[in-house]
Amino acid sequence: MVITPIFRIFDLEKAKEFYIEYLGFQLDWTHRFETDMLIYCQVSLNDLILHLSEHHGDCSPGSAIRIKMTDLKKFHSILKEKNYKYAKPGLEKSPWNTVELTVNDPFFNRITFYEEIL
Repeated sequence: MVITPIFRIFDLEKAKEFYIEYLGFQLDWTHRFETDMLIYCQVSLNDLILHLSEHHGDCSPGSAIRIKMTDLKKFHSILKEKNYKYAKPGLEKSPWNTVELTVNDPFFNRITFYEEIL
């Protein structure tokens, strides 16, 4: 089973700045029904796939997801080096034995990357 979250966005260029330039995703494809219509696209980071949609009926802004990863400290270091002016996430240890890094995209969607502590 594969689950593909859909996040609501309002501006493709802002989404690219956050997801591609800052988080390191790649833009896989975009779709518009017509030239001036709203966009629907896919971004990916390794085996993680997200769909981003400007269509109001697809999803609501303010969604949240948790993404399990390995080597979260390295990912955090990469993000710190980029000096993205809208986010400066830190690493936090949770009571449920994870280390977590949470970022909010420009459209109020929250992504928590986490790694289990053994």
